[in-house]
Amino acid sequence: MTFSGCFSANKFERKWWSETFILFTFANMETISWNDFEKVDLRAGTILEVTDFPEARKPAYKLKVDFGPHGILQSSAQITRYYTREELPGRQILGVINFPKKQIANFMSEFLVTGLADENGDIVLTTIDKPVPNGSKLI
Repeated sequence: MTFSGCFSANKFERKWWSETFILFTFANMETISWNDFEKVDLRAGTILEVTDFPEARKPAYKLKVDFGPHGILQSSAQITRYYTREELPGRQILGVINFPKKQIANFMSEFLVTGLADENGDIVLTTIDKPVPNGSKLI
């Protein structure tokens, strides 16, 4: 089968290509050590404020999130497809708080908002289903 044949109208071929690609991707994924994982500081935080971010290249919001003893940090998130500004305050999310600050347009992001892409590439937030103290570390 040629590479282009994987994209034919044949449903079986598309499924085969998709499953093979996923297996190939995981087989070639670099393994990290427990020490590597522990370096990523994933913390729970509560969204306090959400504003539009019209300067961003893709539709996004600016978020202010309370990470408890780690302070109130700001970031941007391309989550406008599934979330309105009004529904986000009060929601607990997971954020990586030990990346260096990153400039996005005219805004300085202080943490990474975590989420998962759906089949169209739109982001669904990583959320917490039961309340935990702000600043709690993912373990």
